[in-house]
Amino acid sequence: MPDEISAALLREMIRKEEYNVPTTGIAKGYVQANLVMLPKEAAFDFLLFCTRNPKPCPILDVLEPGKWEPFIAPGADLRTDLPLYRIYRDGVLDKEVRQVRDLFCEDTVSFLLGCSFSFEDALIRSGVPVRNIEEGKNVSMYVTNRPCRPAGVFSGRLVVTMRPMTPYQAIRATQITTRFHLTHGAPIHLGSPSEIGIKNLSRPDFGDPVTMHQGEIPVFWACGVTSQVAVLSARLPMVITHAPGHMFVSDLKDEHLTIL
Repeated sequence: MPDEISAALLREMIRKEEYNVPTTGIAKGYVQANLVMLPKEAAFDFLLFCTRNPKPCPILDVLEPGKWEPFIAPGADLRTDLPLYRIYRDGVLDKEVRQVRDLFCEDTVSFLLGCSFSFEDALIRSGVPVRNIEEGKNVSMYVTNRPCRPAGVFSGRLVVTMRPMTPYQAIRATQITTRFHLTHGAPIHLGSPSEIGIKNLSRPDFGDPVTMHQGEIPVFWACGVTSQVAVLSARLPMVITHAPGHMFVSDLKDEHLTIL
């Protein structure tokens, strides 16, 4: 599949179940988003959690209860337009599904949160390698030892993505991604995984391990999967999220979200 496909065409393919793999490296230039759907009685607490933890959970869009067409992608359907969804019941992963029409109801509130896939094209265009794209893998994600600020029933530890780079590339990546404040911005940590509680880079908590070449260091960005860790802590009767790496692709372009 060409990586220059438009977001609207990609969503159409996903809705027809013609595309069902992670969205890293696809529809270049379009903003990708994490998805969380939960009951309206928990929505304020979750909104407060995101507001208190904007680095991992930057808000791109929030829909009214029972609505599934986001402002950032007119005509889209959040019930069908992601490659893979996760269903959590009472804080436990129940199953993964291709669409959630039958689970969505009139009191479901949907949140779209920024995703680091959105700045990968900018890195590549600036000559900074993105190993997970090079190797055709999902990005490596790890749960750290850094606590998030709790809000109501939601709490948890920060989740990060990792991309290997040389020190020079890491500096350049920091300069580039600082502009993307609504898709996690600059890295939160460089080097020494143990300092943030990561014991083994070859065993990510989510996603796939990638190759680390000699002379490279791990570079860590805050990750929207933090929201899923928070959801587990709340133990709500049912929550719907994207499966890690299988994002919603919006009509927003990367440059729309940069700080100039």
